[in-house]
Amino acid sequence: MSATPATADHLDREVFADYLTRTRWFSGKGRTFEVSGIRVLGEVPGRVEGSPRVLIHLVEVTYADPAGGTGGPGTERELYQVPLAFYEHPQGRLDHAFIGWWEDPTLGWVHAYDAVHDRDAMACWLRSFEGASEGEGPISFHRVPGHRLDTGAHSSLFSGEQSNSSVAFGEDALMKVFRKVTPGVNPDIEIHKLLTEQGSDHVAALYGWVESGSGDGQVMHLAMLQQFLRTATDGWDMALASVRSLLGTPELHATESGGDFAPEATRLGEAVADVHRQLAASFPTETRGPEAAVALAAAMNERLDRALDVVPDLAAHAGRLRGLFARVAGLGGLEVQRIHGDLHLGQTLRTAKGWKIVDFEGEPAKALAERTLPDSPWRDVAGMLRSFDYAPRSVEHSQPGGEGDAELTDLRRLRAGEWAHRNRNHFLVAYGGDLTVEQRVLLDAYVADKAVYETVYEARNRPGWLSIPLEALAQIGA
Repeated sequence: MSATPATADHLDREVFADYLTRTRWFSGKGRTFEVSGIRVLGEVPGRVEGSPRVLIHLVEVTYADPAGGTGGPGTERELYQVPLAFYEHPQGRLDHAFIGWWEDPTLGWVHAYDAVHDRDAMACWLRSFEGASEGEGPISFHRVPGHRLDTGAHSSLFSGEQSNSSVAFGEDALMKVFRKVTPGVNPDIEIHKLLTEQGSDHVAALYGWVESGSGDGQVMHLAMLQQFLRTATDGWDMALASVRSLLGTPELHATESGGDFAPEATRLGEAVADVHRQLAASFPTETRGPEAAVALAAAMNERLDRALDVVPDLAAHAGRLRGLFARVAGLGGLEVQRIHGDLHLGQTLRTAKGWKIVDFEGEPAKALAERTLPDSPWRDVAGMLRSFDYAPRSVEHSQPGGEGDAELTDLRRLRAGEWAHRNRNHFLVAYGGDLTVEQRVLLDAYVADKAVYETVYEARNRPGWLSIPLEALAQIGA
């Protein structure tokens, strides 16, 4: 086994199609698709005697039923990264990650496993980072100066992830392997690199990344290596714990509860403001004219129109929302910059040294080129405010009790509303202080737009939770 296969013509596409449907990170489950192409990007270069060959495969998927009703059959395509560890003999310890076995024209008979599940394969990645030499080979490993890697650390694959695969190397580093890839610069790497070089306290430091040519002259980012925040607490989980503590003793006000979250909401608001300032200082900013406000309002109205087809209950709020969007159209312009793009409590980590913001990839449903465009920072703020509303409401929906005790149910509901209001206010004051009339209009519109999106999601996935965004919309402009 000495040469990288020149083609992937020998591979059975149905084998890869079957594997994709068994993974958590494939976004096309339930849709009609075919694997329309497979190519080998190259070999991970950190192999030593006794370790497997690790080859990165790019699998092209073509859909016959385009999402959202756009385009014709066979026009929507996605690319997925599938790194394979090749062994001459079966590896029982990796049965759960087995993809298939076949005769390779260069390597002979091989047993192929998804490499992220294999410690020996992941050790090849780690050694490749340690010996990174920019620009060499079809797969290139890049390093950010300033951190020495522990090349002897064992890997551990995180479970439960929906869109990527994350592998921890001991307590030192964390590698995120992008599964769905797109030619072009990945904003998660781009922003982490910049903030790391600036010494930001609000992100996990970037240690390095992996890239390949896309075949059309563009770079394609495959993975990123960053600081492992081993003792960090997920912001969403932390908020839920606070709510449960409060609703467990609903006779107490949030200020009297041992799990009061308001100080954390304040610190989080300060962290988000700092990150926005750093992004504004490092990426181009723009002052757009009145036509940009008109276009934004039109887009919000269009999303509302589409949502009304799915959620008829929105009709009760449509008039007020259109009035709010009309006020957006009347604004004198928009200030835009690089932002997170998909900010909520689940994109934050609380560490001993403060809050960290994670996952700067932006909204997954948007095209990569759109995710890197300047946008209003109030979109990020709105996403966080909606998250503060969802935390107590989700606990309410998942908690038993109240049957036959209307007073207890009403009291818990009152406390949940107080929790949301209190933490939204603490976050917002820490983020921006006193808002101007124009800023408040824009923020309210982004909050409404986000809640409209949530009604569609809940109607399709969790109808019992539809009341959460609908009740929020009832309060806007009331």
